[in-house]
Amino acid sequence: MPIQSTTDDFRLAKPPLDELALAEIKTAIVAKLTLAIGKEAALATKHDWYKAAALALRDRIVHRWLMSEKDSYDAGRKRVYYLSLEFLIGRLFTDALNNMGLLPLFDAALGDLGVGLSELRKCEPDAALGNGGLGRLAACFMESMATLEIPAFGYGIRYDFGLFRQIITQGWQQEYPDEWLGFGNPWELQRPEVVYQVHFGGSVEHSVDSRGQERAIWYPGETVQAVAYDTPIVGWRGKHVNALRLWSARAPDPLRIDVFNTGDYLGATAHEARAEAICKFLYPNDESAAGRELRLRQEYFFVSASLQDLIKRHLHAEGQLRSLAKKAAVQLNDTHPSLAVTELMRILIDHHGMQWDDAWEITRATLSYTNHTLLPEALETWPVELFERCLPRHLEIIYRINELHLGLANACCPGDVDFRASVSLIDEKAGRRVRMGHLAFIGSHRINGVSAMHSDLMKETVFHDLHHLYPGRITNKTNGITFRRWLMLANPGLTELARATCGDEVLDDPSRLDRMEDYAGDSAFQQQFRNVKHRNKVALSRLIGERLGIKIDASALFDVQIKRIHEYKRQLLNVLETIALYYAIKDEPQRDWVPRVKIFSGKAAASYRYAKLIIKLINDVAETINNDPDIADRLKVVFLADYNVSLAEVIIPAADLSEQISTAGMEASGTGNMKLGLNGALTIGTLDGANIEMRDHVGAENIAIFGMEALEVVARRAQGLDATDVIGRSPHLARAIRAVDSGVFSPDDVGRFASIAHALRHLDHYMVSADFDSYYEAQRGIDARWSAGPAWTRAAILNVSRMAWFSSDRTIREYAEDIWDVPTTPAAQPAPVRQAKR
Repeated sequence: MPIQSTTDDFRLAKPPLDELALAEIKTAIVAKLTLAIGKEAALATKHDWYKAAALALRDRIVHRWLMSEKDSYDAGRKRVYYLSLEFLIGRLFTDALNNMGLLPLFDAALGDLGVGLSELRKCEPDAALGNGGLGRLAACFMESMATLEIPAFGYGIRYDFGLFRQIITQGWQQEYPDEWLGFGNPWELQRPEVVYQVHFGGSVEHSVDSRGQERAIWYPGETVQAVAYDTPIVGWRGKHVNALRLWSARAPDPLRIDVFNTGDYLGATAHEARAEAICKFLYPNDESAAGRELRLRQEYFFVSASLQDLIKRHLHAEGQLRSLAKKAAVQLNDTHPSLAVTELMRILIDHHGMQWDDAWEITRATLSYTNHTLLPEALETWPVELFERCLPRHLEIIYRINELHLGLANACCPGDVDFRASVSLIDEKAGRRVRMGHLAFIGSHRINGVSAMHSDLMKETVFHDLHHLYPGRITNKTNGITFRRWLMLANPGLTELARATCGDEVLDDPSRLDRMEDYAGDSAFQQQFRNVKHRNKVALSRLIGERLGIKIDASALFDVQIKRIHEYKRQLLNVLETIALYYAIKDEPQRDWVPRVKIFSGKAAASYRYAKLIIKLINDVAETINNDPDIADRLKVVFLADYNVSLAEVIIPAADLSEQISTAGMEASGTGNMKLGLNGALTIGTLDGANIEMRDHVGAENIAIFGMEALEVVARRAQGLDATDVIGRSPHLARAIRAVDSGVFSPDDVGRFASIAHALRHLDHYMVSADFDSYYEAQRGIDARWSAGPAWTRAAILNVSRMAWFSSDRTIREYAEDIWDVPTTPAAQPAPVRQAKR
């Protein structure tokens, strides 16, 4: 396909709009504004217009939704139930418009009504019902399941407040409630008739029934009601719509009138407050006993309600439970829903009278488990005492599962006490705790990692002995992202360029991106590509100026690290290199330095003090560098607060360099690496998570790999964590650590970062010091490549053209075929991805 002149702004010709459809949509929006919002156009706010437009769109989605439901029920299709404590769905308005094919019509209709779509989109709050990659992955998977026309339900919690709103005050993270429901939510439909009882506490009695079978009767001490709220999730082209069902908690009786009438007004609503606390906030601080109990209550609450719901649906369609595994596939997204193993067993045995062996066979065949971490501290464990108090019947079931499981372990390795202790559901070494990762593993027929390296390491590390006992259960499903949001919506300029070079079919089949490879060396196309990137960088520069008052040169190299703040993700390594570069520029100001903008964004867990200290260091370093006249525009450091999906949609298309620098062997997969690569950023990273597969797809010459590999990390840790040897050999690193330690960046509190300096010298668990020199040299290689201009652009284009395999459609198709045993729509089958040219 011919390339336009490089002097032209790249635009595809737009097809003419259907005037009748346009008039119908305008009428529908005004009707919603009047009848649903209760406002006249002259008095309506932007938020009123947004809500009216969203409701008009929702009407059109609901029709498709009902048709999808009817078709799947009529066909008796197997359903997928995706259980996740997090769903980071972000804004839905333009996403749904795009997938329904109504974006141009609504844009024109709102323009005719005197309001702009881009402004109305900002009225929608981000539904921050997730912490980061885990929740965003769940959202991408829900969209891909709808796109592939897989009948599915997502199940989670309707948190009153999402992940906290992050505000940076004098460089420190401050947490505030995220009131995403403050103006209501036009996308959800409450289902007041869908209510389930969820029980806690109490005692268990055992009896023998008329057939001589022992039965357990749970007499709970507390009951909480789960109320359903449904949000439609639209697949591409609007062909299929699935539901995301979120549960809200309430007490069966909201007010104790007898207590209220005694004058104890707070006591009269205490049980309501206790119930509502379950859905009040995502990830309560679990440092306290009360916080740990609330987390466990949250997990059981949504698991119990979800399983009751799907069993009721199955019984309505099938009339019996023997076929459950043939008609329902339940995916546990991380360890949070692990209680599904015991809850499904409890329901089958206690409520439906099944024998243990039959119930266990159905449970294992129905459930599958996705592991997202190799960090032992992230594999949840709960004190046995907490289980005894909150979920006594489930603890009994866990003991019974463990008894049978340890019998197999003993048969496998007779007399091996250490092996039995390793695979046991009860960790006896840490004060008797229930291992939830083990429970999910034992109770599932398939356990998958989320990148090839991660799945292999699962077999060698956290689940080594379980893999030996149950060989063949672990499989790999490398993560993916939905290109509809992370290319089409986030980067319309690049999307238009892709359509012009790859054809309109690229919108349906991302593998067609490989046609862009033929233009990677074309100077005219390279200029088009650079023009798109520059416009995106100008937009981000404007946002940084508005938020932080920092003037950014859009022609500089935008070096981006956006992710949760955690020691293993090594923002600290990036900061140290920034400090070293700062001193190098000051030492040789006459050199032709590549101008850089270091862009950080991400939240630290509220209780993670060290991560919050790293945020403070980033901001203190930024304050020094950005105000140093000797540096001018050669180096800027930016921390953008309150990272969320909408902010990511601005940062990612503007990024030139993607920082994926986790300690090798510690990142399960990553999806930010995929989003940035798809949008034309080169990756600097370790051989960790999906970086390995990205290297294999984009070509080793188009990615910058540095640092130790996973086995080398293990070997160095075995020798000790002291890093004085590597610091002694690295003048750049030694100088940077001295600056941090001596208060150069914290003159108001010289000892503020002493703990960081001490860890870098003597407790280098995450190999920040050990990998520094390799990282610093890789960054200087990035400088050289950036200076080469066309070579950088060619590598960026090749990254885009070779990223198609990382579509979440591919990932979900693999789940469907290998784990869930459900068909996908043939129309969604992609063409083979062309192998990267070496």
